[in-house]
Order: sequence, then C-alpha cells, then structure tokens
Amino acid sequence: MKRFLLTILLCVFVWGMKAQQMDAIFVVMPDQYVPQLENAWRKDLIDLYNTGKEAKLKNTMNGFSMLKKLTDDYLLLQVTDRSTVEMKLLPLVNDTYVVCMITTVYGPVPDSQIEFFTTDWKPLEAADLYTPVPAEWFIKDDADKNSISFTEATTRLDMDLRKYSLSSDNQTLTVEYTTPQYLSQAERKRVEPFLKNTPKVYTWEKFHFK
Repeated sequence: MKRFLLTILLCVFVWGMKAQQMDAIFVVMPDQYVPQLENAWRKDLIDLYNTGKEAKLKNTMNGFSMLKKLTDDYLLLQVTDRSTVEMKLLPLVNDTYVVCMITTVYGPVPDSQIEFFTTDWKPLEAADLYTPVPAEWFIKDDADKNSISFTEATTRLDMDLRKYSLSSDNQTLTVEYTTPQYLSQAERKRVEPFLKNTPKVYTWEKFHFK
C-alpha cells in the first residue's frame, strides 16, 4: 500500500491526474487498448452518441463497434461481436482519479481482464487496487468438501474464468464465476448444487476495491 500511495503522489505532482470526463479520456486512450478503433473514430462515436444517434461505426476488423453507454465517469463499448470494454473513473484524493478498465471476451464463455490506469493512461499495479477472491469463494460455505460427489463434480473446474462488470450508477465491481458455463450440461448440473448463486460484489473505498 505504501508503494501505491507513493505512485499516486508521483502521478499527482508529475503527471497531473486532474479530474477529467470519460469522453476526453476515451479519446486519448492509446490505440493498443482498442486497436479496432482509431482516435478519430472514437471521437466520431462520441459525437454520434451525444447527438442521440446510433453510435456505431465500422472498425479495422471489418466488423462494427458501438458505444452503448457514456456518462461523465462511465463507458461501455461493444468493440466486436465477441468483446467489450468497460471503463469507470474512480476517485482518489484531491480531485484525482484512476481509470478502471475491464476487457471481456465472449468465447465459449465470458472471460474478463481488469486493469487500472492514471487518467493519462499510465499503467498502475492492479494488485494495489484490487484483490481477487480465490475460486473457492464461489463454493457454498456448507458444501461437504469431503464427499465423493463434491470431489467428482468439482474436479472439472480446472480453469478460473470470471466475468467482471462495472456499474454506471455506483462504484461497485461485480465478479461472476463463469467456469461452470464451460462445462457440459450434465457436468454443470452436477456441480451447481455446490456453488453460490450470487456473484462477488466489491465497493470502491478510497484507494481499493473492497
């Protein structure tokens, strides 16, 4: 945490993490994070959205990208038919913010990556801002882990796939355990009795999702 606080102070005094609105941050976003959309196209999407038109443009992959929601501190972009980018501005101190960005790929099942940046797109250590729960968190507390049925059912959970979602209305992060969706219907039916049916929800508090 001390290392993170020093990083934030450096950002404030050197990089100037001043309060910005999401549209400006999206425009100056480095192309490497959304290579399907050039800078000028991102501006066009914002203009279309703000005029109440369908904010949808052809991208560099010969598909279409669509700006689905934009507020002062939140953005949801349908990058391709199988991927989205979601961003949220999270407050720190003295009118400074970090950008939380979630990239989700919808393959056989949704799988997300979470990253954090300053408002001028300097990467921050995710471990300083968010502590993932282990996969075991999604197992029911009263599950009989010594039973044969539990062992046989959960042995198929050999991957850790998760879908992350940010809220446009508040500063929460929702984590869904999507590994079971990768299983066959029969396997999923065997494992579901041992799994919680609610996601893990984090709330942003000062410097960290808790």
